[in-house]
Amino acid sequence: GLIEAVSDDEILSAQRLLAQTEGIFCEPASAASVAGVLKLAGQGRIPPRTRIVCVLTGSGLKDPDAALAAAPRPTEVAPDLSEIEGVLGW
Repeated sequence: GLIEAVSDDEILSAQRLLAQTEGIFCEPASAASVAGVLKLAGQGRIPPRTRIVCVLTGSGLKDPDAALAAAPRPTEVAPDLSEIEGVLGW
């Protein structure tokens, strides 16, 4: 086995990555294992094609404040079709 310490920023980054790429909204404590795997893989300490299982037991609904703090602010748009199309890049 192998273990690596990870920072809060690395954990929150892993939490965002899981939400964006896998549709999994886990709590930060669950994302810590994924953050560790990403860090070790980035350091070349995990061989390519290694099969890894991370168990994510905690729902992101346990700590929604962490996710909300990291989320971008919504874009405010006037109720005007041309302005909405401009924001969408149409």
